[in-house]
Amino acid sequence: MPSVIEEHVLYQIANARIREYPFPHIYVERIFPEHFYAQLRANWPDDRAFVPLGDTGRVPKGAYPERFVLPVTQDGIATLTPERRAFWTDFASWFAAQNFCLSMIDKFEPYVRRRLGSDLEQCGFGADALAVRDLTNYSIGPHTDAPHRLVTMLFYCPQDDSRPHLGTSIYWPLDSEFRCRGGPHYPFERFKKITTMQYKPNTLFAFFKDESSFHGVEPIPDAHCIRDLILYDVRVMGTDR
Repeated sequence: MPSVIEEHVLYQIANARIREYPFPHIYVERIFPEHFYAQLRANWPDDRAFVPLGDTGRVPKGAYPERFVLPVTQDGIATLTPERRAFWTDFASWFAAQNFCLSMIDKFEPYVRRRLGSDLEQCGFGADALAVRDLTNYSIGPHTDAPHRLVTMLFYCPQDDSRPHLGTSIYWPLDSEFRCRGGPHYPFERFKKITTMQYKPNTLFAFFKDESSFHGVEPIPDAHCIRDLILYDVRVMGTDR
């Protein structure tokens, strides 16, 4: 049976309006109950729990030196202090489970069917979740995400709302016909910024990955900056679409 927290999150997502331009996405405030978000912040991993993204094998060695991650997995959670470990174990029991993953697919079902077509019945689905800490000078150029991603979700987890400009931005190519199946990151000057999804406490930015889902993070100039979030992505297996 879903937990009360999971039910709240699913309710918020199910009732969120999908914004179609320039690609399907949602922006949801108060994604978690307020008391749970306070607990999430109180149990946020300390610096010692995070590892450089470039040391995980997910990207080339040394890439994105300002990004640090902690997998929301049994092995990742095991590195936390006992108090934090208990909180994250309970959180992961539903957040990293198949039911939550499939609910995200249901939210974007028309776009999933359009993208996968006749391959849909043969596909498998999985999810990957990371607690993330970005520091000053982090940036990532416009890109559409890896080809195997289906839905990308960014749960913003700042202490306060003092730095809304640190949110992920969405872009449109200056060459309006340009599309990308996924992989490369492009220079900012090849795109116009449509808007920035404000980096506010307890807020979700989620989008359906397609060949026009260009997004990125502008260079973070703020001194002594910490950008905390949870990155969750739904992955599709069994097709190259």
